[in-house]
Amino acid sequence: MTLNLALSPGEPSGIGPDVLVQLVQQIQQQQFIAFADPDMLAARAALLNLPLNLVEVKDDFVSSIPGELAIVPIKVAMPVEPGVLNRANAPYVLNCLDAAIASCEQGICHAMVTGPVQKSIINDAGIRFSGHTEYLAEKTKSGTVVMMLATEQLRVALATTHLPLRDVPDAISAELLRSVIDVLYKGLQDKFGIKLPTILVSGLNPHAGEGGHLGREEIDIIEPVISQYREAGFNLVGPLPADTLFTPKYLRGADAVLVMYHDQGLPVLKYQGFGRAANITLGLPIIRTSVDHGTALDLAGTGSADIGSLQTAIKVAVQMASNQI
Repeated sequence: MTLNLALSPGEPSGIGPDVLVQLVQQIQQQQFIAFADPDMLAARAALLNLPLNLVEVKDDFVSSIPGELAIVPIKVAMPVEPGVLNRANAPYVLNCLDAAIASCEQGICHAMVTGPVQKSIINDAGIRFSGHTEYLAEKTKSGTVVMMLATEQLRVALATTHLPLRDVPDAISAELLRSVIDVLYKGLQDKFGIKLPTILVSGLNPHAGEGGHLGREEIDIIEPVISQYREAGFNLVGPLPADTLFTPKYLRGADAVLVMYHDQGLPVLKYQGFGRAANITLGLPIIRTSVDHGTALDLAGTGSADIGSLQTAIKVAVQMASNQI
C-alpha cells in the first residue's frame, strides 16, 4: 500500500529544503506531499543544480517520478537567503506545521515527517516555542507525549524534554514517570509491534543515587514506580546508572531506554548513529517523525547536506503507519 507522507521542511534558510530536494531525486515507494513555499523550493533546487517539478496537490495526484514533488503551497513572508535567518519567516514555519498536522488529522496523510527548525528565531519573533514535541502536543490537544530518538540499534525516550538542567529534579515525579511509561509502552506495542517491551530506566543522579548518598530521587520516586509496573507484569529494569546503562550487558534484549533528561541519553544515541536516527513523538493522535539534526545554516545551499536522517525518519514513519493499518 502506498502511504501519503506530509513533509514539512522546517526553517527555510537551513538545510531542510536542501535534503527534501535531494530526496525527491530518487524513486520513492511512498507519496510525499510537501507543505512549503514552492518558489523557495524551486530556488533552492536551482542553487543545488537539481531538477524539481512541483505539482500542486490534487485529489488524484500520485507521483513516483524522480524530481517531481506534490506540494501544498504556503508562502514565506520574505525572500529566503540560504544560511541567513529572518524572523519575519518564523510564522511561515509554524503555518507549514499546522497544515501538515491538519492533513494527518483529516486522514489525507498517514504520517508527517518534519525538517529541522531554528527555535531561537521563532522565539526572537515573539512566538513562544520550545520545540516540535511540545508544539505538536498543544496543537493536537494531546496529554502526555514522549520524545524518543531511534536508530536501527537503539531507542532512547525522555522523561523530560527541553528543560534547563536546574529544573529537571523538580520535574521528576511519580505521576510524570507513570504517564511517560504508559505512553512509551503503548507506543512500542502499537507503533512498533513489540508485544512485551523491555524498557531500561535510568536513575537521575550519578551512580543512580549511590544508595541515597548522591540524591534520593531514585529511592523516593523512580524505584517505587518501577516496582509498581513490575508487579503488574511489565518488563522494566532499573533505575540503572546512566554511565553504565549504555553497555552491551544491559542493552542486549532491551527494546528502549528511558532516561530522565535530554542530555543524559541523546549524546549516546547521537554518537552511536548521528545522521541515521529519527526523532519520534509518541502519544499523539497522529504519527510524527523528524530528522535528528539541526538547521546547519552553514551548509544550506551548498549541496553538502546529508539526507541519511531524513531517509531514516521516513522509514520509521512508514513502519509506524503500517503497524496501524
